[in-house]
Amino acid sequence: MTDGAEQLAPEHVTIVFAGLSHSWAEWIADQLTTAGAATTLVRWDPVHRDPDTSALTGFLAGPGRVLLVLDDWYLRFDSGRAGAWGEVLREVVPPHRERLGAVSVTTRPLPEAAAALAPVGLRGIGPEEARRRLFACLGIRATAQAVDLARSRRFPDDLPEVWNAPRRNRRFTGRERTLERLHDAFAAGAGETVCVALHGPSGVGKTQVATEYAHRFAGEYDIVWCVSAAVRATAREQFAALAEKLGVTAGDERVGGLIDAVKETLRTTSLRWLIILDGAEDPEDLESLIPEGHGHVLITTHRTAWSRQGAELVELRQFDREESIAFACRRAARLTEDDADGLAEALQDLPLLLDQMAAWLDTNPAASVGGYVSSIRTGDPHDFGILPSQDYPRGFQVAWAITLNTLREDAPEVDELLKLLAYFSPDVVPVRLLQTARAGDLPPHLADLVAEPSSWNSALRKLSEATSMRLEYEPGPRGDVLTVGTIRMHRLFHRFVRSSMAPAARDRASSAACRVLVSADPRDPASPRNWARYAELIPHLELSGALDSADSDVRDLVLNCIEYLRMRGEYHDGWWLSRQAVDRWRKDSGAADRALLVAVHQQANMLRRLGRYAEAETVGRDILGRLTADPEARAIEVLRAKDGLGGTLMALAKYDEATALFEDAAAEAAARLGSSQVPRTLAIRSNLAVAIGLQGRYEASLELHRSILEARVGLLGGRNPLTLNSALHASWTLRLLGRYEEALAIQEHNCRLHRQVLDRNHTQTLLAEHNLALCLRRDGNLPFAHAMMRKVRDRLVKRRGAHHPETLMVSADYAMLLREDGQCAQAGELADSTAKLYEAQLGDHHPYAVGARANCALVLGDAGERGAALAVAEETRELMAEAAGEAHPWTLGCGLNTAVALRAAGDTRAAARLAEQVLDGARSALGEAHPLTANCEEVLHDEHAHPYWDFEPQPT
Repeated sequence: MTDGAEQLAPEHVTIVFAGLSHSWAEWIADQLTTAGAATTLVRWDPVHRDPDTSALTGFLAGPGRVLLVLDDWYLRFDSGRAGAWGEVLREVVPPHRERLGAVSVTTRPLPEAAAALAPVGLRGIGPEEARRRLFACLGIRATAQAVDLARSRRFPDDLPEVWNAPRRNRRFTGRERTLERLHDAFAAGAGETVCVALHGPSGVGKTQVATEYAHRFAGEYDIVWCVSAAVRATAREQFAALAEKLGVTAGDERVGGLIDAVKETLRTTSLRWLIILDGAEDPEDLESLIPEGHGHVLITTHRTAWSRQGAELVELRQFDREESIAFACRRAARLTEDDADGLAEALQDLPLLLDQMAAWLDTNPAASVGGYVSSIRTGDPHDFGILPSQDYPRGFQVAWAITLNTLREDAPEVDELLKLLAYFSPDVVPVRLLQTARAGDLPPHLADLVAEPSSWNSALRKLSEATSMRLEYEPGPRGDVLTVGTIRMHRLFHRFVRSSMAPAARDRASSAACRVLVSADPRDPASPRNWARYAELIPHLELSGALDSADSDVRDLVLNCIEYLRMRGEYHDGWWLSRQAVDRWRKDSGAADRALLVAVHQQANMLRRLGRYAEAETVGRDILGRLTADPEARAIEVLRAKDGLGGTLMALAKYDEATALFEDAAAEAAARLGSSQVPRTLAIRSNLAVAIGLQGRYEASLELHRSILEARVGLLGGRNPLTLNSALHASWTLRLLGRYEEALAIQEHNCRLHRQVLDRNHTQTLLAEHNLALCLRRDGNLPFAHAMMRKVRDRLVKRRGAHHPETLMVSADYAMLLREDGQCAQAGELADSTAKLYEAQLGDHHPYAVGARANCALVLGDAGERGAALAVAEETRELMAEAAGEAHPWTLGCGLNTAVALRAAGDTRAAARLAEQVLDGARSALGEAHPLTANCEEVLHDEHAHPYWDFEPQPT
């Protein structure tokens, strides 16, 4: 424009930006396009270019105007190599001022060379004012209809509503090609999940690149969620925390349920999302956190194994020399480019070391740069009080030793703080826990430091400045100020600090760290309000030395963490932690030690929950044997051991032994506690009722379930989850007895209460709906039963997976519903896969594997494969008799099916003989009125009837 007059819009605007300002460039282009201008985006990376006027005049060769987006990179235009670009600006701008415009997106003052462009500031204002200033800069007449703000790209200063990325590193430098490659990889996705693994050795800045990517391209996402993935339990808890931000619930207390709910929401949403898994080393442990849908997953890792999970690999190496020089000069303003070049060479261009050593030079202005670099190149770690290690290059050890020695000499209290922090997990060092610890839990000088806020904050700043440890802020106790909540320490540096400490210093730091963790223990892992705290504590147990401590309070902390994992359904992590505790505590504890016993019980419990029943049995028998042989063992521990082993034996189909254990435990509990109606005794009796039912003694099981239900109604009320569970078992057993109307009436009410009390997606609610579907099937309401069973199975598959015992139980029943509905192909496929999974998990001779295979014979018969059906029926009858006994209802049911298969194959005499045998057994075990008895009568007296019995696995 030559006269300052406004126009509707220039025909074309070339927007020139450094990669740092990608989101601003995209937003500006969006505003101009909506206003009617054509735009071209040009990424300009001066770090890798020699200063030359042709670089800028080349932009002017195109049509229209050129708009420069000035960011923090331009702050360097007054010194060093970058200063030459300032000279280029001074030469190019005056002759072309009419075609050149500039906007500033930095909050810091620009140097004179960049300020000469008279940039318009867009930061710190709202989108409407920013748009007005942008248009004024380019001489565009702003009209009310120029931009539809509701449809335009999000303003760069406005982060996504769902966002938890770390603060942006204002010193981030370079990595433009890597960021472009990441962006291109994600952009190439065809509407499905795109997973990219950014891999490289320690110290190259993988976390920093991921954080920069999140900030730089935040405008392209509606959800950005970062997960610290170095520890599996922490990663799962942090991923599950996204559920609250998305407004979704799982109706379950288990982390797995929340994870599945989050993944389902991300799969179906139209919102754009980015999930970052930072420090994800083990794909097998973390692949369950990879969502499906229209989004992106960025993984930082040392390993290339993620490629086997479908991730595209992007390698990150050390800085190239130009990046090293630019970064070091930005980190320490007193460095010349030659200084930075020498430092980069000595530190092998490793970003972590460059950051820390440039920080040291910045905070020690009297130190000679040349002398410092020479020490790194030629110094001996011995000269700095460090025992050389093969784990790091000698120069790295010398550089770190200089940093630690300086801290020890200039700020001994900060040096002691660093040593203590080294005994927490490096990924998120919990500074807040030190602030809330009791004064007696900390060394005296650190207790004094924490007690004085100004001294404490000063020490943290000193530590961050000297070591480049990242401070993360959070609202203070009253929410009125920000305070340091956590510190991030790089793992390389963390290991070096620990290895450099003397044995006595290690013991002191470990002891203090354990006391801090104990002080932070809420001591109530059953309460949901404490779960976030336990998730925070678990990553520090190993590194603090808590797992090796003999202190009773520390061991109670470990046990509370294990119980938290059990409550949250994190059985794999619970098994690992309980095993670690057992293995270490046995070294210095007696067999009857309380903490050790609880850890062993939890280990067996976790194994059982994981379906590793044989291992759980070994652990259970071992601990029960130790307790019964110890005259000083507490009676309550013996009861717990018997109850736990009984549960394992039920899963292994050792029903008689399980029943005997439960009977003994129930009688002893009643005697010890003075009543059979107290909660602990009722829990053991409930297990006994289930075991009796698994023996096929349905009447006795029903009587006991009803007794427990009555007691729980009086003790806990009719809406308590335990009471609802007793009613569910009573209805279940009534159905097994053929009393379908009674069972249906109870279960319809029971299902309504479950939905009201526990939510529709709770595990117990799903089991209640499963039983209701079975009741409806027996009542003849097949469409409703089919629809409900399908929904229950779908939810279990999503939440538990196809191999989980609950999923297999429902799958066996759903296959038979499909068969009854005439969907024979689908029924056969599901019945066969269920049988194979049972066989793989429990063995060919387990009653559930045998019964599931017997169901396959029914489908084969429907398909006209009479020979195959008969062979399977006969085999499963024999196996069931071996597994459960000749008189068990399951064996009798297999006998009925075999009789029908014999008749279909033309052997009517053998069919009649077997039917009569089964009829006698059914009358004795189940009574004249039971459906199985009636079906046997049909086989004998109606040659056209085709009765059947299908196997239903029972919940244990």
